[in-house]
Amino acid sequence: MTPKDRNLLALLRLNAREPVSALARKLGVSRSTVQDRIRRLEEQGVIAGYTVTLGAEHADEGVRALVTIAIEPQSTTPVVSVLKRMSALDAIHTVSGKYDLATMVHTASPAEMDKVLDQIGQVEGVVRTESAIILSTRLDRR
Repeated sequence: MTPKDRNLLALLRLNAREPVSALARKLGVSRSTVQDRIRRLEEQGVIAGYTVTLGAEHADEGVRALVTIAIEPQSTTPVVSVLKRMSALDAIHTVSGKYDLATMVHTASPAEMDKVLDQIGQVEGVVRTESAIILSTRLDRR
């Protein structure tokens, strides 16, 4: 990946809907060069997709929590397999420290969050969980 590719990715992270002509001006290259770079980055899997970022007043709907999970040795693959099928989980990360996994959970209500936390705790191989409800987001650079 070239420095121009990295600059293009940085611009797309700020606004993936920015017109190709505007991206070309900012990068100092032709419009067709930007189109070719985007196509190549998509084909290589560098750009895996595009998404919608909700405004703050809509993103805070529901309940979000960071849930850390300790699992039995050699249980990562089966536990992650079960967790991936839970639609309330937005992300699953392996982490270092006293917990093995960190997940982002998003539900419509506290009652639904309670059910999801119970489901996570009942997964075979899960030893313990710890959850922290997200009250507000001060910075999100995704």
